[in-house]
Amino acid sequence: MDADGLLPPLLALHGRIRAVVLAACAGRDAARLSAVSAEESGDTIYGIDRVSEEVLVAGLASIARDAPICVVAEGLPGGVMTVPRDARESDCRWRILVDPIDGTRGLMYQKRSGWILTGVAPNRGAATRLRDIVLAVQTEIPLLKQHLSDQLWAFRGRGATARRFNRLTGVEEPLTVSPSTADGIQHGFATVVRFFPGARDVLAAVDDEVALELLGPAVPGKAACFEDQYACTGGQLYELMTGHDRFIADLRPLLEPVLASRGAARPLCCHPYDLASVLIAEELGIILTDAEGRPADAPFDVTSDVSWIGYANTGLRTAVEPVLQRTLRRHRLLPPVAASRG
Repeated sequence: MDADGLLPPLLALHGRIRAVVLAACAGRDAARLSAVSAEESGDTIYGIDRVSEEVLVAGLASIARDAPICVVAEGLPGGVMTVPRDARESDCRWRILVDPIDGTRGLMYQKRSGWILTGVAPNRGAATRLRDIVLAVQTEIPLLKQHLSDQLWAFRGRGATARRFNRLTGVEEPLTVSPSTADGIQHGFATVVRFFPGARDVLAAVDDEVALELLGPAVPGKAACFEDQYACTGGQLYELMTGHDRFIADLRPLLEPVLASRGAARPLCCHPYDLASVLIAEELGIILTDAEGRPADAPFDVTSDVSWIGYANTGLRTAVEPVLQRTLRRHRLLPPVAASRG
């Protein structure tokens, strides 16, 4: 099956996961859904995660009827499995990176939407990377009180498509999304991620210093820009895709030396499966880099720590990136620039 043929069953699978998770949220209390099911190397697995994983495995088995596939997802033994299970990994044409629920914490307490993320790449075994993804799908799992749910997908080099599902009427309608065209962060949302305890003081200092250099001194009683700590990478990408946010920097992996110097544990970071839908953002024109300005990339696994920065357009990158990198070097979070030889 080619990538075009994979799209319909993946969209259908996302729809089933959305329905099952919504039903679980409606029928169970937050205490049960938020109970810790397992502690894995990548992250904590909660009760709500197990609901989506069961549907995922069954749905992928249906997709693999014609040809085996290799699946990379948290919660699977070793993070990787072939479908069917007796297939050889080398016989799989496609390697599929999946996060059945990104934004578990916000969804299980009914604070904010979660997202189903999937990226499909030609199988290169352990050498497969995010830059290999040729098809990506992202589907919103809305709150119970929310009747609309957005779904986006993209093929590499062919742009992105979006639609909005009304779960009260069952009607799906085309949706137009586009990133912000602003070339600065004034009066917009710009975020340096600091979801969890641990060196928040450093991240906050970076945020403040970048804002000060870009915006100048604060005016009494006025807010020059805003931030949105949406604890969900897929959700953050969606905010960039839809023009809600202008700039987001997730720099958590850079904090490991800082935390080690304080005798603290390494931070919980973004992982590759959190970026499984990155292709959609890129097809919409969003620029995604690592902390040093290289194109965002990572292996297809469930353990690698990933830093990423998203700029809604090239103008914002031009304005923000030099300031951000100088600030990170000032805090010794990036290596110094090598001196040029004349």
